[in-house]
Amino acid sequence: MSEFGVDIERGPSGVAWMVLRNPARLNAVRFEMWEAIPGLVAELAADRDVRVLVLRGAGGAAFAAGADISEFATQRRDPASAAAYEETNGRAFAALLAFEKPVVAMLQGVCIGGGLAIAACADLRIAAADVRMALPPARLGLGYAYAGVERLVRLVGPSVASEMFFTARTYAADEALRTGLVNQVVAKADLEAFTTSYAAGIAANAPLTIRAAKRAIAETQREPAARDLEGVRRLIAECFASADYAEGVRAFLEKRTPLFRGE
Repeated sequence: MSEFGVDIERGPSGVAWMVLRNPARLNAVRFEMWEAIPGLVAELAADRDVRVLVLRGAGGAAFAAGADISEFATQRRDPASAAAYEETNGRAFAALLAFEKPVVAMLQGVCIGGGLAIAACADLRIAAADVRMALPPARLGLGYAYAGVERLVRLVGPSVASEMFFTARTYAADEALRTGLVNQVVAKADLEAFTTSYAAGIAANAPLTIRAAKRAIAETQREPAARDLEGVRRLIAECFASADYAEGVRAFLEKRTPLFRGE
């Protein structure tokens, strides 16, 4: 096994885990790791057995300590190479954002810079009480891509995003929860068990309903003229035409837990 990379672990209950691994540098994301993400996401998208994707860092010390700064002298040495680097990690972000199934980020320890940017691509973020989140570009002098700024503004609003970028300060778990950076905060000892149960609960729900809801939520973030409402209506219609809808109604009437198959 390489000393760094992105691994996929398939667990029970339709949950897959994408693991960022570079423990020598607190899971800082190397260029090869950015390159690997789109292909792995496509593989999981095509796997009908996968209903939820959880992002995590290897070990217990960090989700990811940003992009690997040791590569900046070669990968971001001038405007041209910096632009190429941004295109590569931009494809990783785009792949995660386009994933039709729910994405949960499990955060602990260090979650800064590019690590926070990856976490922001998830639909939901579960944090351990020891999480530390920050955006340090102002301390490095680098320019932050517009798409990343826009994504953060949509997540926490312009005022909090301004504070994060301007001060480059670290946010503890309670502040991250208050500002909307994370959805849940749990004790570190409980983090993996809580996240596993949380993701399994989502995976047990009707996949077609979740797909339609995720698409509708995404469309609300577009300008009204750019929204594909017909696509949303089509996904909603597929829910009502599905065997899962019949199963859900039948299970409700029979007072039992439904078994959804995504069809």
